[in-house]
Formats: sequence, C-alpha cells, structure tokens
Amino acid sequence: MRTVVIITGASGSIFGVELLRRLPGEKLAVLTKWGKMVLKEETGLRPADVAALCDGLHSDEDLASPLSSGSNPFDAVVALPASAGFVAKVACGLTDTLGTRLCHNALKERRRLVIGLRESPLTSIALENAARVSREGAIVMPVSPFFYLKPDSIDRLVGDFVDRVVQAAGGDPPPEGWRRSELARDASPGDAKPDEWKTSDAAGRAASDPWTTE
Repeated sequence: MRTVVIITGASGSIFGVELLRRLPGEKLAVLTKWGKMVLKEETGLRPADVAALCDGLHSDEDLASPLSSGSNPFDAVVALPASAGFVAKVACGLTDTLGTRLCHNALKERRRLVIGLRESPLTSIALENAARVSREGAIVMPVSPFFYLKPDSIDRLVGDFVDRVVQAAGGDPPPEGWRRSELARDASPGDAKPDEWKTSDAAGRAASDPWTTE
C-alpha cells in the first residue's frame, strides 16, 4: 500500500504527523509552504522530523516530482489537515502545486482521496467546495475528533481520529469501535446489552411493525 500524505497550513498538523506514524506500507509526504510554518509553531517539529516518519518527503513546489504524474501509481492520497483554501483549489481543478496536482490525479485516476478539512466555522463557499470534491469521489472527513471511546488525553483523542482516517484510506479498521464486542460471535455475557436496551429495542420493533398484535 502506497499512501501520500499532504500536510497543509491549516491548524492541526499533529493529525498529519500521527497519520504518518500509523499508516501501513509505503508512506510519502508533501509539506506545503505554510504547512511547514504551522508544523513548527504547533508541534516544534521540522521537515526533517517528518522525513524520518516516511519513505520520502517531497516539496509542494516541485511539480517535476514523479508524484505529479498519474503514470506513477499510489493507493491513496490523504490531505490532513486540509485548509479551506486547499480544498477550494482541488474543487476548481487548480493544479499549481504538487499537493493539488496529487489530489487531481487521485480524482481523474479514480483512486482513493481523503480530505481532512480543518476549518470552523465554514462559509457556504467552503461547504460547496467540500460537496463538489465529494461528488467527484473524494471522502471528506472534517477534523472532528470523537469522544465515545472516552479518550483520557490529547494524544488519545488525536490517535482515535487518525485510526478512522487510516481506515478511510484503505487500511485496517481501528483497534476499537463503539460497542464492537457486541458484534463478535463469542461475545461474553458481560458484553450483552443491558435489559433496558433490549426492552427498548423490542418496543421500537413492535411500534414499527403494523402486524404486531397485543
């Protein structure tokens, strides 16, 4: 599996860094000009630190990179975090940087593209751009960490979200999922639903079944 990770100048560069740590297979990275600045401001890391986490770090200004050609295959491109401006360029088909060119290649070659939009609040323009790239086949994953796994630290919060990004990019599912133990055939009695859940489920099925009788 070959995945290219693009880290733009949006806040949240730690998500892109953690993605490089967790992705399986071959990992390539692209740092935009402002991505480098935000990376240093938010994490203290430098491009050399990112290069140590992947199999190749490419300059966003290098449109002569082999990655700019659709003839060189990859399995997925992930922009994380992706700024609203970056998504706007992708939505309009602009390919003036290596990162935007990679996204264009992913769309035209029908390869997996994951956009981790990091902006809030969102203008109608940004929403329309996200909808446009979604219609073209991209998976739009706003950077919205979740809490149902009860994270006890920022690192855990970031890691739980990044695991979902890995899955969206074609990797293995996260090691934990909400109430996943209930799906296992050999779930222990302790994993069973509480009685009140079962009662509620039964009542819901009865209410939705017009042939149910007293």
